[in-house]
Amino acid sequence: MRTSLFTASLLALAIAAPLAHAHQAGDIIVRAGAITVDPQESSSNVSLAGVDVAGTKATLDSDTQLGLNFLYMTTDNIGIELLAATPFSHNVGVKGFGAPIDGKLGQLKHLPPTLSVVYYPLDKSSAFQPYVGAGINYTWFFDTELSSQAKNNGFNGLDMKDSWGLAAQVGMDYMLTDNIMFNAQVRYIDIETTGTTHLGTTKVKVDVDVDPLVYMVGLGYKF
Repeated sequence: MRTSLFTASLLALAIAAPLAHAHQAGDIIVRAGAITVDPQESSSNVSLAGVDVAGTKATLDSDTQLGLNFLYMTTDNIGIELLAATPFSHNVGVKGFGAPIDGKLGQLKHLPPTLSVVYYPLDKSSAFQPYVGAGINYTWFFDTELSSQAKNNGFNGLDMKDSWGLAAQVGMDYMLTDNIMFNAQVRYIDIETTGTTHLGTTKVKVDVDVDPLVYMVGLGYKF
């Protein structure tokens, strides 16, 4: 009888005890989901042979790819996180010249790996885990190519300068099980680049503050 009561008491305590839902020191967390880079670009006037053309600017569109996060918890509340993704592709345009030059100038790809320190303020027993983070970003531009329209208008070559910048984020994990979580996050990344092409033999240059907002929604697994 005493054994039965003791066993029943242990079961009741196990049911009543909070689950160790969230993160703790030593955890490795891998997340995957849809990630969108939405440039909030502002650019200088386009420069022709070193002379600014008033009212001109460069434009970039947004793109969505597969996003990946790798997080290592150094303490119960602090982690080191790496953001990665499959390559983003953006259309580059120019405005302000008038027909026929206005429109799509070309296309580029980039990878924006970002290393951050993240802080989780809540107790590790909470299933809901908001966090903030800050870090550094390196954006590598590659596979730049002019559009057929731009080539027909006399442009040749397209180069984008790689960028180093700071990054900040807010996000949240919600533990669906002890190992699986839903994740949502928003980042701001400081990306500054210079685009260079040629119109005939004339050098064309523009400075662009890309400064995207980066949105990601996905699932994670805790090891």
